[in-house]
Amino acid sequence: MVTGFLGAGKTTLLRHLLLNSGQRLAVLVNEFGEVGIDGALLRSCGFCPDDELDGRLVELANGCLCCTVQDDFLPTMERLLQRAEQLDGIVVETSGLALPEPLVAAFGWPSIRTRTWVHGVITVVDGEALASGHVVRDPQALEAQRQADPSLDHLDAIEDLFADQLQAADLVLISRADLLEQQALETLKSTLQGSLRPETPCLAVANGVIEPELLLGSGIEHSRHHADAHAHAHGHDHDGDHDDHEHDHHDHAHVAIESLAFDLVGDWQQSDIESRLQALLSQQTVVRLKGWLAMAAKQRLLQIQAVGPRLNCWYEGEAAEHLAAGCSSRLKLVVLGFGLDRARIAELLQLQAAPLSRAG
Repeated sequence: MVTGFLGAGKTTLLRHLLLNSGQRLAVLVNEFGEVGIDGALLRSCGFCPDDELDGRLVELANGCLCCTVQDDFLPTMERLLQRAEQLDGIVVETSGLALPEPLVAAFGWPSIRTRTWVHGVITVVDGEALASGHVVRDPQALEAQRQADPSLDHLDAIEDLFADQLQAADLVLISRADLLEQQALETLKSTLQGSLRPETPCLAVANGVIEPELLLGSGIEHSRHHADAHAHAHGHDHDGDHDDHEHDHHDHAHVAIESLAFDLVGDWQQSDIESRLQALLSQQTVVRLKGWLAMAAKQRLLQIQAVGPRLNCWYEGEAAEHLAAGCSSRLKLVVLGFGLDRARIAELLQLQAAPLSRAG
């Protein structure tokens, strides 16, 4: 779910994700008051074949989604889920007036809760506007959007809406970061951090460019392949003969993101690993976490995904092929974030057994 005020850079981010993720994504755009503009920009970017557009791009213009959940959002999700086997995920772009929490709660609706999960709530903020003392670039345009929406049943002040968007965020992206001096950017990050949940990371971006794997769910093998290709392109060597597996990802605002990979055997159970992962997310600055746990007592793999503090675990894939004889459980995990402490992470996960490879 991508939220943020009108003009914050949501659509620019979405175009980048749609064109560079390598995933079959459907997009639900809520743009009442600016009907057709965002949808037209996405429709023309070539993210999917023309004959799939009507099934993968849905524009909802009947009002702010959080106020029309039952009338618009849920029926639309049900229609998209009829094509679930043809999709890797759904991205929801809210209007600038939407309160994120009612939409997050809507995923608990009986008709969709067993078929969907919220991978992350991404809040996009306008760095240039915030640095100049304004939460939105064009308050008049936002107010016009509010006045044009007859279904709007919440009249929160702009500052209160902004606070709600920040509190709901699993990850905050500061757009137009390339227009700010480094000191101004660091000051802005510190200011925003005071309004976020303690575990929520904050990244600077320019022109909507960010590595899609940081925001979207993806398989761990794809992630490792991408990381190795990135490292090769930057002249780093991460083969199995090196203990130091850390490497940097760089977005266009020059934010270095570290990556740690673990591949270990032990004796984990689902409840135990989930509590340990929650502790990891609360104590380390994690942007993304992904992997799986194979347990001898379970036929299916426990898939593990997190964006910021939001952790999702579910069973999918065969576990037996990932377990050696006599091994009760195996954990494979990639952690991406800032200032990661390998020793502390190992302690949090209680990694007592020998790693399967020196990279762990």
